[in-house]
Amino acid sequence: MYWLLARRSIEDPTDLAYYLCYAPESTTREELARVAGIRWAIEETFQTAKGQTGLDHYQVRQYSGWYRHITLSMLAHAFLTVTAAQERSRHPTTQAGRTKKRTMKTVPPSTPAPAV
Repeated sequence: MYWLLARRSIEDPTDLAYYLCYAPESTTREELARVAGIRWAIEETFQTAKGQTGLDHYQVRQYSGWYRHITLSMLAHAFLTVTAAQERSRHPTTQAGRTKKRTMKTVPPSTPAPAV
């Protein structure tokens, strides 16, 4: 069965997005809304992978070459994501999401060596 799902933005109630969905009749509205919301996380992942790992920089002639490129690019993206998450867990962040600035102590200059 086809469904028309309309989504309204919380920040701007006049901003509407529409989705044409194909799902069984037993599908609830809540489930359709949940799946539509997951789409944004997937889109952001693909955009990040395009910028960081060259997901869209392929020039291949056969499916096997394209498949290898996409697989390695997504593997590299997964590695970078896990590494970044581990770093964030090791180094606490401020509420703004930025790492805390490290303060440097100033050391008074030592007395110059006497000229010979």
